[in-house]
Amino acid sequence: MYNAPTTKGTRFDRAITYAKNQSSYMMTYLKDSHFSISNNMSENSIRPVTVGRKNWLFCDTTDGADASMMIFSLLETARANGINPYKYLEFLLESRPNEKMTDEQLDSLSPWNENVKQICQNNS
Repeated sequence: MYNAPTTKGTRFDRAITYAKNQSSYMMTYLKDSHFSISNNMSENSIRPVTVGRKNWLFCDTTDGADASMMIFSLLETARANGINPYKYLEFLLESRPNEKMTDEQLDSLSPWNENVKQICQNNS
């Protein structure tokens, strides 16, 4: 008599058990098609932080880490506002913002400003 190999405790068995335990969450996806079955958007949004984390190991001083944080923040804010980060940095370097500027002048350099969006359009 042939005895089929048992799958209890195997990786396949654990995968099936996991899928069964997640069925209520999978049903949520089937009930409302607005939910995404993929987490690629979330993964891609944190990728720069993960890559940056390796670079931050080389910040020798607190001042160096602060400078890196400011640059990364500028780049991510530009991306979040749909403008080309390289063009935005170029624009800022040409505009030369400084601590003597008024709030209105600084606001005119912000990535959410409509004029800045036109100047630094993301053509990719």
